[in-house]
Amino acid sequence: MTNAAAAHTYPAKPERKMSGVLGTKVGMTQVFDEANRVVPVTVVKAGPCVVTQVRTPSVDGYNAVQIAYGAIDPRKVNKPETGHFSKAGVTPRRHLAELRTSDASDYEVGQEVTAEVFAAGAVVDVSGTSKGKGTAGVMKRHGFGGLGASHGTQRKHRSPGAIGGCATPARVFKGTRMAGRMGHVKTTTQNLTVHGVDADAGLLLIRGAVPGPRGGLVLVTTASKVDPAKGGAQ
Repeated sequence: MTNAAAAHTYPAKPERKMSGVLGTKVGMTQVFDEANRVVPVTVVKAGPCVVTQVRTPSVDGYNAVQIAYGAIDPRKVNKPETGHFSKAGVTPRRHLAELRTSDASDYEVGQEVTAEVFAAGAVVDVSGTSKGKGTAGVMKRHGFGGLGASHGTQRKHRSPGAIGGCATPARVFKGTRMAGRMGHVKTTTQNLTVHGVDADAGLLLIRGAVPGPRGGLVLVTTASKVDPAKGGAQ
């Protein structure tokens, strides 16, 4: 590394105030907007979550808030987690998530977080575990075109073809797109709009599709790439 490269410093990514809630994907449906147009939405049962820890720069070196979601039998929680929940004064929960934020002073341990943390029109990111597809070939997994359908091609229509060179490079490069397990990975869909909020039922209606199957765990957070000052995330 040259001295010029070593001396160059990249500006730190500015932290922003983040909000979030854990929930369960109920499924997809459609609603109508003010202009009577059909809007496809994903229904998310958001919360109720509880704040189990608030991190501060003086103690932890950064600002963050930890939320917990989902009831669980206390007998199924190990001793360290039991102590963590007991210290927070809340009953054990199944899932935990931590949100980095520029200011965590609005939260306190034991506080309940519900779907009302977001308003209609807010822009959010939704993270979840994508649907598992099992072992898939290159055409399904990576969109390969396959081999010819006739003219001498034997039973290799869906094969990937050659995967490496001959004497050079005499190996297969890491990351080469090949057949293998497809899906069941953490996925985030960004910049989705909250179409509506049902505070009584604790539901978020999010325009578009979100990762995961019905009943899967999702984390809804403030959009990380939308500037709130420009009318984006709330």
